Amino acid sequence: MTGPDELPLRPELRGRSPYGAPQVPAAYRLNTNENPHPLPAELLADLGAALGHAALELNRYPDRDAVALRTDLAGYLSRTSGEAVTPQQVWAANGSNEVLQQILQAFGGGGRTALGFTPSYSMHPIISAGTGTAWVDGHRRGDFTIDAAAAAAQVREVRPDVVFVTSPNNPTGTAVALETIEQLYSATAGVLVVDEAYTEFARAGTRSALTLLPGRPRLIVSRTMSKAFGMAGLRLGYLAADAAVVDALQLVRLPYHLSSLTQAAARMALAHTDALLATVDEVKAQRDRIVEALPALGLTSVPSDANFVLFGHFADAPAAWRALLDRGVLVRDVGLPGWLRVTAGTATETDAFLTALAAVVAEHGGRT
Repeated sequence: MTGPDELPLRPELRGRSPYGAPQVPAAYRLNTNENPHPLPAELLADLGAALGHAALELNRYPDRDAVALRTDLAGYLSRTSGEAVTPQQVWAANGSNEVLQQILQAFGGGGRTALGFTPSYSMHPIISAGTGTAWVDGHRRGDFTIDAAAAAAQVREVRPDVVFVTSPNNPTGTAVALETIEQLYSATAGVLVVDEAYTEFARAGTRSALTLLPGRPRLIVSRTMSKAFGMAGLRLGYLAADAAVVDALQLVRLPYHLSSLTQAAARMALAHTDALLATVDEVKAQRDRIVEALPALGLTSVPSDANFVLFGHFADAPAAWRALLDRGVLVRDVGLPGWLRVTAGTATETDAFLTALAAVVAEHGGRT
């Protein structure tokens, strides 16, 4: 059978593996940072009606610019951030990954460079490769935080066309201070993308980079409805930026990229924002419960503003991952020696995780 490398594949894609968390059977799936709570009944009823109405015109193309959806998203961002965001400043696509891909299509590409502070979201370098954009690893401290001065100096030296900052960071979980983002923006000649996929789970007092948008036309803040909204299956991501950025992205977006059904479902979800986000505090409580339980097991964690916890240190993290899976608990091995990542689930899922983890530590040992 012919393999990809035997085809006339672009050289920079040869030998690469596609992105993907392990999808293996497990009683407790805590590896992909999904919201564990099902959608509320009142939303499901209204969602069925909205999709049925949209289906009446499936013989027609959808609104190419998703104006109504972008208006609703702008309203949500304005209410929750305290910063006035207009529909002209908002763009939406099929998941935040497509948003990021369009950013790189517009501002990256052949002969251009993107930089991100790793370890961070693994799709940033993958999407960069897919758009022909060269990738440079930015530096972090040993505790996974960003040294603002050192990071700004690296940006000035590399002069990347696109800079990624993930806040809260994935897989480590900690939000980035706005002062750091301001320094990075000042050092960046290209666009600075702040990936806020998990921002609704941040600890009290954490401010969104949306508040930095005025006067910064090269700043982009990306969001998603996959996490806090519990709509991972919908595939709806969006961004806020200067209106000129949105105009630029329309040069590379595919025609009618958001289906009528996706737009209708997302708008109905936004109409039920309060009910959907009511689960956020429950998820945060389970996250904090995990953090508080780890020291008694001889383990530690990275401070988390997300719906997951990076925990360690293990003498053999892959062995610990397998031992947890053998007990029915699937977490994520993110490739950081000594560390694993667990999604904050329901109370029942947290019970199962902590019980399994205690057995694994007793059997295999924990902290190195």
